[in-house]
Amino acid sequence: MPKIKTSRTRQPPEGWEDIEPIMDDFAQRMREAENDPQEGKRKVESVWPIFRLHHQRSRYIYDLYYKRKAISTELYDYCLKHNYADKNLIAKWKKPGYEKLCCLRCIQSKDTNFGTTCICRVPKAKLEADRIVECVHCGCRGCSSGD
Repeated sequence: MPKIKTSRTRQPPEGWEDIEPIMDDFAQRMREAENDPQEGKRKVESVWPIFRLHHQRSRYIYDLYYKRKAISTELYDYCLKHNYADKNLIAKWKKPGYEKLCCLRCIQSKDTNFGTTCICRVPKAKLEADRIVECVHCGCRGCSSGD
């Protein structure tokens, strides 16, 4: 016989009420970005606001836990479990050289023509001075830590 799923609503950990309005604001802005009209934009440009909001929300949780130490481990784990923050992106931020990484697609070599990382990962000092670099995947203008 299959297991019967019961709905057990588990209360969020202590401190959730402090960050809940900000997470609700991120959710509202994400809905607006998803419903934004696409006319006049390139196909890749339509998802850039969603990538930026995803990055901001994950960075907010990362800063609260690792930089400011304002939230508990239980609340941090709760946010990761309920997808308020991207645990894979945060894992990369903890490694040297990836502190400012904008999205995981920028370091995947499968998504590029020559099997390298995205152009936004190149330090600005190594690029031409008059050239404006914009990532095709997420629209960032340089997330290399060596800038």
